[in-house]
Amino acid sequence: MAPSSLGSIKVLLSGMNFEKLIYRIEEKFSIKDRKKESFLVEESLKGEKIFGEKEYIEFETPQGSFRLEEIRKPRILEKRVLSSKRIGGRTAIDYIYSKDETTSQVKLYKLGGGEWQEIDLKGLIEKND
Repeated sequence: MAPSSLGSIKVLLSGMNFEKLIYRIEEKFSIKDRKKESFLVEESLKGEKIFGEKEYIEFETPQGSFRLEEIRKPRILEKRVLSSKRIGGRTAIDYIYSKDETTSQVKLYKLGGGEWQEIDLKGLIEKND
């Protein structure tokens, strides 16, 4: 990837929330696709289904196709290890999720050889400071 492209992406990623990032990308580059979808994070031992949300935008730059994605999931409040002291008893882990707090993770991918290859954002920002 060319240094000018790294510089442009670094500026876009510096301290912005995902919606602002999308707005800035839409201003600078050609948008190919944008989607938002729900996914199953976990089904608890009690049968409760916990869902997260993934949103992504695919865009074209002079250096190629990129995909910026944000994954939001409920924050884990507690991790419980449930075990039986009987021989052959099973061990299970039960997570307690927040009803109103979420965590988010942003990932950047570049299309290469027909597959999306993840770019290390920490390395990208640290190397170019």
